Amino acid sequence: MTMELHRGRLIDHVHLVVGDLEASRRFYRAVLSVLGIGLGGEGKDHFWADELFVSSADSRHAEGQRTGRVHLAFQAPNREAVDEFHRVGLASGAPSNGAPGVRRYHADYYAAFLLDPDGNNVEAVYHGPHVRSAESVVIRF
Repeated sequence: MTMELHRGRLIDHVHLVVGDLEASRRFYRAVLSVLGIGLGGEGKDHFWADELFVSSADSRHAEGQRTGRVHLAFQAPNREAVDEFHRVGLASGAPSNGAPGVRRYHADYYAAFLLDPDGNNVEAVYHGPHVRSAESVVIRF
């Protein structure tokens, strides 16, 4: 299977409904800061960073049910940021779900994986120096 990766397309936002909002807030604040993304705002039952919105089940933003397990992948500016994402995540208590390294998706796909407090698979990925914002690369599965 072949697909073309387009940076900055398709997903407008993601809403996670979590079991422990404070644990999620600590986790996402720590790992996203490594990628240069701070929290955009927060309240007692929610927070957001860029296109990621996270709330508790009792928030008016949720439907009373936690979301199922998901895989989120955040773009990193370089390999060092992927390494730091993984290191900071581990230091904040997140389990590793894959150490930093090159993956088989394309020659420069460098990623690391962590599990957030709700068991979501959270990835930081760098696609290499030849792929810049608004450009594309072919990925083979």
